[in-house]
Amino acid sequence: MPFMKIQTEKLSHSVVRQIELLILRGILRPGERLPSERELSDRLGVSRPSLRDAVADLQKRGLLVSRAGAGIFVADVLGSAFSDALIQLFAAHEEAVFDYVAFRRDMEGLAAERAARLGSDTDLKVVDTILQKMEAAHLKRDPTDEAALDAEFHLSIIEASHNVIMLHMMRSMYDLLKQGVFYNRQVMFRNRITRDMLLDQHRAINNGLQSRNPVAARAAVEAHLNYVEQALGDQIKAERNEAIARQRFEHEQSR
Repeated sequence: MPFMKIQTEKLSHSVVRQIELLILRGILRPGERLPSERELSDRLGVSRPSLRDAVADLQKRGLLVSRAGAGIFVADVLGSAFSDALIQLFAAHEEAVFDYVAFRRDMEGLAAERAARLGSDTDLKVVDTILQKMEAAHLKRDPTDEAALDAEFHLSIIEASHNVIMLHMMRSMYDLLKQGVFYNRQVMFRNRITRDMLLDQHRAINNGLQSRNPVAARAAVEAHLNYVEQALGDQIKAERNEAIARQRFEHEQSR
């Protein structure tokens, strides 16, 4: 007969599964510190030995890391998405910039469409809250905060699409963007007119999501990234023209 005795699952296995899901769903993020052993065991309602067994298992599998004197952290699981050699190759060739924008346009357009249909009301509140923070940061002269919130805004839409594969893939892409591998977002945000237009584009994306209009949300994302692509192209041309102009100026001074 195909029956087996039911076995009670070890508490440590339940803890492992819960932390795994939090990492998988992007709730616990790479580099995030876990609560202290005492606090975490209290929250989970398990003994410290059970918690230690679970943490040891997750460390063994590379999902958690221990830092002496600092605690237990979610491992940088995104770091393995691209090899160092490929990252250097991206940084060295500008065609990777435009391929990156095209990839984002396709993926984020789909994510916005899914978020408008499948995102919960709370998901959309998160997106709206980040936009409000962007509007507040927009009033500052220094664009640093607004540029950082730009990435958070787009990632919140991907989170609201509830596709864990897309979430982790796009987080790895944004990690490279934050490192300046593809382009420097802050350069784009320095121009006041550009900043105004970018904020309006983010408002349009948010409006499509809040009205739960998948077509409008996707179209707004695509229009935004078309603008980014054009702005990047103009920036690259301007930098080339300036380099040529400097050569002419230096030559003229030496005559």
